[in-house]
Amino acid sequence: MTPNEKQVIALCGQVGKIMLENGAETSRVENTAEYIGKAAGVPVSCHATMTAVFVDANSGTHTHLVKVRTKNFNLRKVDDINSMSREFTAGHIDFATLCSSVARIENEHKDFTLPQKIFGAGLVSVAPMLLFKATWADLAWAFFVGIAGYLASMWADNHTSTPYFASGVGGLTIGALAMLLQVLGWGTSADNIIISALMPLVPGVAITNSLRELIGKETISGAVRAIDAVLVAGAIGGGVVVGGTLIRLLTGGAL
Repeated sequence: MTPNEKQVIALCGQVGKIMLENGAETSRVENTAEYIGKAAGVPVSCHATMTAVFVDANSGTHTHLVKVRTKNFNLRKVDDINSMSREFTAGHIDFATLCSSVARIENEHKDFTLPQKIFGAGLVSVAPMLLFKATWADLAWAFFVGIAGYLASMWADNHTSTPYFASGVGGLTIGALAMLLQVLGWGTSADNIIISALMPLVPGVAITNSLRELIGKETISGAVRAIDAVLVAGAIGGGVVVGGTLIRLLTGGAL
C-alpha cells in the first residue's frame, strides 16, 4: 500500500492525539509524527499543544488539525505507539499494518485490574513511611488509608466530570481518616499518615512532564502542565484540610 499525503498526515495526527492524551510530552509527539511522515515518504511538520495537534505536509498542500482532551494517562499506550512507529521507520512493517495497529491501540482498553490498582496504591502509600521512621502501626494504617483515598478518588472521578473534584475527595478521605485514627489513639502521627497516604494521588506524570517540557524549552506546554499539577495538588491539600477540620469539629477539638 502506497499512502497518499492525506492518509499520512491523518495518521500522524491520530498518533499525536493518542500519545498526548495518554501522557507523552509534546516533543515526543512531534518527533514521532515527523519520523512516521518521513518514513512514509511524505515529510511533515508537527506542532503539538496541550489541546491540539497540528500536522502540515511540507509541500503546503494539506494541513490536519486534531483536537485533544487530556484524560487519565496510560503510558502503556504511549509505549505501544512508540514501538510501532520504530518498527515502521525501520521498515519491519508497512503503512497498512501501522494504520491498523494504531487504530487497535486507540480503541484498546489497556489497564491494570482493580485488585492490582488497590494493592499498588497501598504499597505506594507505605513507601514514604520508611523515611519518617514511623511506628509499625502508622505504617500499616498508611497502607489502608492510602487505599481508601485512592478508591474515593476513583469513585468521584466516575460520578462527576468536574475538574479536580476527584483529587479533593481523595484528599478529604485521607485527611479525615488519618485525623480520626489519631483521635482514637490507634495512630501515632496523623501528619505522617497523611503525607504518606497521599502518594497515589500525587500528579507525578504531570510534574515530570512539565519539567521535561521546560528543560526542552517548550515553555508554554511546560507552564500549562505545571499549572495543572499545582491545581491538582491544591485540590488534594484543600481536601485534606477540610477532612481534618471536620473530624476536629465532630470530636469537639479532641486533638
